[in-house]
Amino acid sequence: MQTIAAIDVGTNSIHMVVVKVNPEIPAFNIIDTEKSTVRLGEGSKDTGKLHPDAIARAIAALRRCQEVAAACKVEQIQAVATSAVREALNGRTFIRAVESELGLKINVISGPEEARRIYLGVLSGIEFNNKPHVMIDIGGGSTELILGNGQDPRSLSSTKVGAVRLTEEYITTDPVSTSEFERLQAYVRGMLEWPVEELRSHLSPDEVPTLIGTSGTIESILKLHACEVMGACPTSLHGHVLTLDDLNELIHKLRKLNYDERCKMPGMTERRAEIILAGAVILSETMTLLHLDSITTCERALREGIVVDWMMKQGLIEDRLRYQGSVRERSVMNLAHQYHVELSTAERIADFAVALFDQTQGSLHHWGIDERHSLWAAAILHNCGHYISHSAHHKHSYYLIRHGGLLGYTDAEVEIIANLARYHRKGAPKKKHENYQNLVNKAQRQIVDQLSAILKLAVALDRRQIGAIESLHCEIDSDTITLHLQASQTDDDCALELWSLEMKKACFEAEFDMTLVAQLAESAPSPDLQPA
Repeated sequence: MQTIAAIDVGTNSIHMVVVKVNPEIPAFNIIDTEKSTVRLGEGSKDTGKLHPDAIARAIAALRRCQEVAAACKVEQIQAVATSAVREALNGRTFIRAVESELGLKINVISGPEEARRIYLGVLSGIEFNNKPHVMIDIGGGSTELILGNGQDPRSLSSTKVGAVRLTEEYITTDPVSTSEFERLQAYVRGMLEWPVEELRSHLSPDEVPTLIGTSGTIESILKLHACEVMGACPTSLHGHVLTLDDLNELIHKLRKLNYDERCKMPGMTERRAEIILAGAVILSETMTLLHLDSITTCERALREGIVVDWMMKQGLIEDRLRYQGSVRERSVMNLAHQYHVELSTAERIADFAVALFDQTQGSLHHWGIDERHSLWAAAILHNCGHYISHSAHHKHSYYLIRHGGLLGYTDAEVEIIANLARYHRKGAPKKKHENYQNLVNKAQRQIVDQLSAILKLAVALDRRQIGAIESLHCEIDSDTITLHLQASQTDDDCALELWSLEMKKACFEAEFDMTLVAQLAESAPSPDLQPA
């Protein structure tokens, strides 16, 4: 396990992420973050140089990053600078000043290289399933557009339209006047037409890509929408969806507000209120040109891409596609490793759970592949609460999963997985339980009700945690389900497993209105366990 930090020196902000890299999986856990809004590119429009005050703010922010990194015992810092530094006439002077004062080396990267690393960052957090995705990252000085399907990127571009740059160059009125707004809109559209056209040339006529948005400007726009729709600002925006119609409605509202009024909007910060309108226009024009009517957020971007790139260069990721192909499974296994889960036991229980799911699908339930995967993930992680305490470990499992940073899932899916683990033992879900109340609709509650009952049976089948049961087969008639079980050892009567099934089956019987009978046989009929 190595601890490294990745720093992104941007036009608007300086971001750092500190991670522990596990080369065996391979994966990394984020253990700390640091962010400072320094506006490094502020005031450079007229002179073409970074302003001395902005340089001082940036150096102070980088010093804080070093202090955080030292506290985390970071072994290596990887730092990159983007549009503000690469365009400034005194950009190299700034780089030398940082190295002289702090001993920190910063690599200035090109626009396409920035786009490539953003792609790697997104790939570490979202599963593409070999389908085309467009990624947009709106920074302070530039906007990156990427097209890829999980393999090598098809298109990478970086355009000099950014939220800080456009605000300085095109917005002088408050609220923005109609003439300034229309001029801003026309300029953005003109700047983005070519990179969008180039990207679209790499799509076949029948391909409709998914649009993914990353970084602060887009996260802020979606946060404003989420706060308004939900009535409260969410803790995580990963997987949140915004439609183009809702975005244009938000822009219409922002146009009418002055700076002080924008600051009072739920989810808005003072620094973001200055540049949010320009950022929203960039996003709206891009979506219009791409003919895409919705965007989904991803919380991973350039700084995580810096980590992935470093891992690849260190030989920790020999096969890039192996890393990019199974984000969710890798994230679950990474969390299991982090909380010292006994994987041989967890995988046995996951196999039992998936077998029960598959053999009752269509007769007792009609859930699909996503719910099947949630059950698998919960089965792998159900005992992670032992990391804190054996007592009430199912409750600890809920909180560890809920706040464990699982990747590749929406917030709702993480909530379902955490709830399934919460109810792998003890009684059925209850409306008074706070975690159960976090499930936002009836369908999610039904998933937890039914699949937690299945998970209870799977746990019972490995009561001694020695693999006493080798396989199972479900036989279902009108009101009875019979579990035909085959023991791993012919002389093992599996009495404890059969007793545990009797104790745990009440929730299953009540949920599905079926009587459950378990029978131990010398051999079990096909089909046996199905792979997860």
